[in-house]
Amino acid sequence: MPQIKIHGMIDPHTHLRDLDWSHKATFASETKAAIAGGYWAVFDMPNTAPSTIDDARLTDKLARIDRAAHCDWGLYFGASQTDNSAEYERIASRVCGLKIYNNSTTGDLLIESSALRERHYRAWTSNRLIAVHAEGETVANILDLVRKYRQPTHFLHISSEFEIKLLTEAKQDGLPITVGVCPHHLFLSEDDLPTLGPYGMMKPELKRKSDQRALWRAIRLGVVDIIESDHAPHTKAEKEADEPAFGVPGLETTLPLMMQAVKDGRLPLQKACDMVSRNVQRIWRITPLPKTYTVVDTDHTYLVEREKLVTMCGWSPFEGMRVTGKVVEVWIRGHKVYDGERVLSESGFGRNLFGFVA
Repeated sequence: MPQIKIHGMIDPHTHLRDLDWSHKATFASETKAAIAGGYWAVFDMPNTAPSTIDDARLTDKLARIDRAAHCDWGLYFGASQTDNSAEYERIASRVCGLKIYNNSTTGDLLIESSALRERHYRAWTSNRLIAVHAEGETVANILDLVRKYRQPTHFLHISSEFEIKLLTEAKQDGLPITVGVCPHHLFLSEDDLPTLGPYGMMKPELKRKSDQRALWRAIRLGVVDIIESDHAPHTKAEKEADEPAFGVPGLETTLPLMMQAVKDGRLPLQKACDMVSRNVQRIWRITPLPKTYTVVDTDHTYLVEREKLVTMCGWSPFEGMRVTGKVVEVWIRGHKVYDGERVLSESGFGRNLFGFVA
């Protein structure tokens, strides 16, 4: 059985829910899903209610996830519409970065004012990066801020040919930026919406086949640094409501989809592995702890089935798709936490990779 080891898989873009949205998913359920997907660690976004925008909410969230997490983790702090930048010096050492929402998304953290975006950039003097949700022309606006303040910035879930063009030019200019792309934008397009219905609704939305081809080309050229899931579980009832919630789960399907891409000749095996491990470690300046790795059977082919998913929401937009690469074992800090069928770690086993819990 051909097996490979991937050292220190990290998904830096997840929405684990919990808190006021624990009916969707919990820190415990989704860190278990992360382990089943092969991950050592996940970084959680700040837009779950209540939003992580002040020291008190951050402290509470840190304590809650510390008690519940099955894998290692980090938290983002959210830039707010009311300008919470006075909090930054107090909280920066305990988070994996600052998240700025510049285009429409789930939650109440949208910042559309260019002046307010700049105030947040000016105030964030931490050596931890800024992660941005930026689409279309907004990418150019954020690049202007990066050019002015030279703050390392990660562009999340890039999905269009236009955005890739801007970011390619910015990298050629030497700006301190990195780029992430999600599997749903690589493997699904707007052509799939008639079949998927509300289960294909996310932000940014699915794009044209030409955009999809541009993303794959950018991966081959090294413009795209990492593959991130943007794991965003909602209940089936919420997805099938009159106004469906935006977002799809992805922690358990990211690795097998990328292994399928390797099998199909779309990218080399080492690049696929680096984009879910080494490149993430480099960007967030993290070194894998000893004996922290994932064992993958690269020949194992199977269908994505909702009944076999660990995520609490119990569905996937990739259901019925054939993928390659079964996670056989996951080890964290010398502890076997997954045996190919069951998550073996307990709640609270996971550690904060960024500073102290409280």
